[in-house]
Amino acid sequence: MYPDYLKASLEKVDQTRPRRLELAKSGKPVYPPMNAAEREDVLSKFHPDSAADARRPIRIGPNQGETLTTEISELLEAHSMVDPARMAPHLAKPDYETDLLIIGGGGAGCWAAITAMKNGINSLIATKLRLGDANSMMSEGGMQAAVSPTDSPARHYLDAIGGGHFDNKPELVRALTEDGPDVVRALENLGVMWDKMEDGSLQVLHGGGTSRRRMVSCRDYIGAIIMRTLMDEVENHPDKISVREFEPAVELLLDDQGRCAGAILYSLDTEQFLVVRAKATVIATGGFGRLHIRGFATTNHYGATGDGLVMAYRAGANLRFMDSVQYHPTGAIYPEQIAGFLITEKIRGAGGQPLNKHGELFVFPREPRDVESAAIIRECAAERGNGVDTAAGRTGVWLDSPIIDQIHGEGYTRHQFPGMCRAFDRYGIDITKRPMLIYPSLHYQNGGIEINERCETNIPGLFVAGEASGGVHGRNRLMGNSVLDYNVFGRRAGKYASEYAKSARLGSLSLAHVTAYAREMVDAGIESDLTSPVILPSYTPEDVRLQQMARLGNIPARHSLLRSRIGCGCGGKEAK
Repeated sequence: MYPDYLKASLEKVDQTRPRRLELAKSGKPVYPPMNAAEREDVLSKFHPDSAADARRPIRIGPNQGETLTTEISELLEAHSMVDPARMAPHLAKPDYETDLLIIGGGGAGCWAAITAMKNGINSLIATKLRLGDANSMMSEGGMQAAVSPTDSPARHYLDAIGGGHFDNKPELVRALTEDGPDVVRALENLGVMWDKMEDGSLQVLHGGGTSRRRMVSCRDYIGAIIMRTLMDEVENHPDKISVREFEPAVELLLDDQGRCAGAILYSLDTEQFLVVRAKATVIATGGFGRLHIRGFATTNHYGATGDGLVMAYRAGANLRFMDSVQYHPTGAIYPEQIAGFLITEKIRGAGGQPLNKHGELFVFPREPRDVESAAIIRECAAERGNGVDTAAGRTGVWLDSPIIDQIHGEGYTRHQFPGMCRAFDRYGIDITKRPMLIYPSLHYQNGGIEINERCETNIPGLFVAGEASGGVHGRNRLMGNSVLDYNVFGRRAGKYASEYAKSARLGSLSLAHVTAYAREMVDAGIESDLTSPVILPSYTPEDVRLQQMARLGNIPARHSLLRSRIGCGCGGKEAK
C-alpha cells in the first residue's frame, strides 16, 4: 500500500483521469509528440549520457582515442584475471574440445546452438550462471516483427533506423527487420504460444517510436516463454549440445594465425581455470546493466557485467556505439524492495500515462525510450520540480495504469499483464486501482562488439550475437527490437559460425594478445587496480568493504571482493 504522505498526489491523479480518459477514447493524441528540435533539446540537457563526466576517451586498444562511456573505459583499461605465462603449459592440453564454443546461455546462445546442431555441428555452451539466467529471460512486453497486413519490414526498418538516430549499421537493420516474420513462425513451430485475436490472427500492439502496431507478445512473460522453449530444445539434444553452467569465460584464445580458437573459463565452483579449444566461437554474453552506469538502478539480471566486451576488446575486436547507454523510462522506485524493476513499455502501449505530482501529463507516452526517459528526468529535476518524492529519498512520476481498464474494459490489465499485477500485489498495490511510481532505470547496452550481417567480427572465427553486439540499434533501441535481435542474430551466428567451423584448421593456442595488451597499458602509463571481467557485481556494505581493505592490504573497496575471491592476476589451473 502507498503511505499516507502520497495520498494528496494520488488524489490529483484520480481527479484528472476523467478528462485524460476522454482524450484517450477520442483517438486523438493525449499529449502532442515532440518534434525533432524538442527531442534534441531534452536529450542534450537531461539524458544521463549528456552529463560532462558521462564519457571519456579510451587510451588503448582498437578504439583508442574514441570517447566511450566512462565506466566502460575503466573496465577495458583493467588487468586480466589470467597470467599468460602460468597458463601457457595448459594450452596444449585443453579441458574441453568442441566445434563451436558459445559463451552465454541466454536466447542468442541457445539459438546459436540449435542452429549449429541442425547444421551438423557440435557445440558447447559455457554460461556464467544457469542456462537461461540472462536478460533474455526477463523481457516482458513483446517482440517487434512486421506480421500484420498493414505493416512491412521496410516500415519496420525505417522506424528502427529513426529510433537509433540514423546511426545504425543499415545492413544489420535490414537483416533484423527482414528476418522478423520468419522468427515469429520459427518460435511458434518450437512451441511459443503468441497472444492472438479471436479470429486466430496475431495480436499486435504499439510501442514507443513505432509507426505501426507490430508488437507480438505472450502476455507480459515473453522472455520467459521464449527462453523456456529454447532451453527445452537445447536440452533435448545432449548428444549435439553440451552445457557448462557456472563456468564463465574470462579470456578468449587465439591461435598462432590470429584466429579465435576458444576461451579460458573460470569455474565458480572449483575456482579453477579451464581451457576450451574450439574451431569457432560465439560471444552471446549480453549487456552490462549490473555495472550500474552513473549509479542508476538496473533492470538487468545479476550476471550482466559486460564480460564479452572485455574479452573481445583485449583480443583486438572493434567496438561500436559504446558512448551510448539506454535507460528504460519506467523502472519501479516504490516499493523500495523492487527499485529498478522493469515496468514493461507495453503498459504505455496499452494506454498507461506518465503523470507528474499534480496528475498532469507532461510527455507523449510513446516517445522513443531515450526521449521519454529524458523527459521524466526533466520533470523530476529542480528546473520543474514536479516529481513525487519518497521517504527513501527517491523521486519519480506516476504511471497511470488504472486508466487501461477504463479504456479497454474491466479485466484487461490482469489478463494482459499478469506479471506486473503479481509483482505489485505482493506489496498491497493493485495496479488496476492505483498507479505505479516510476523513474528511468539502466536497461540496455546500445553498443557492443562490431559485427556484420553474418555476425562476424574483425577477428576470424569470432562471432557475436545479441546485446553484446554493436551496430544494430545505433544509439537508441526501440522496444521489442532486443527480443527480435537475439532471435535473428542468434540464428545467424549459429549458421555462419557452424559453416566456418566445418573448414577451420586451428594452429597452436596462444594468450600472446593478453600479454601484448598488458604491455600496452604500461606503455600508455595506465595505472589501474581493477581486474576484469568483473564476473559478478559486489553489493557488499561499506563497513564490510573497509574490513576487507584492511585485511587485503588497502585494496580499493570496489575491487576487494573480486580479488579476495579469485586472487590478483593469478594464472594456471588453480586460482585460489
